[in-house]
Amino acid sequence: MRIALGLALLLAAGMPLSRGQSSAGALTLGEVHTLTVAHGATARETLTLYVRAGFHVNSNKPNDDYLIPLRLTWDKGPVEAGPVEYPEPQLEKSGFSDKPLSVYSGTFRLITPFHASADAAPGPSAIAGKLRYQACNDRECLQPRTMEIRVPVDIR
Repeated sequence: MRIALGLALLLAAGMPLSRGQSSAGALTLGEVHTLTVAHGATARETLTLYVRAGFHVNSNKPNDDYLIPLRLTWDKGPVEAGPVEYPEPQLEKSGFSDKPLSVYSGTFRLITPFHASADAAPGPSAIAGKLRYQACNDRECLQPRTMEIRVPVDIR
């Protein structure tokens, strides 16, 4: 119901939802490096993301309830994920809202601390995650998308 209301508000505000385009390519993930972590220790993984010129993605805390937030979640795996650290968003004025939009554009980074338990199995493995987002430009919002992420892990 909330999503339907948000979409109705976007359309009423003159911000069409593009049905013909996907958000694929509007947000890309940079090189993912192996997370090396010792037993009983915590290490931080930094994901670098690139937003295509002319687009933005909503921050993890958008200023309106109907906007789709950026969300990075991690599956259970060989290491335990801590809270994701999101960067400070940019505030941009839009034609469809009195409030400035809380967005990311250009290049930004998400950081997650991962903890390996003292009895974690040593050696290579991986942890999977999902990045949910919706890319928009000044004319339209593209279909929401979930990007699958896989981080190689080396527990020592």
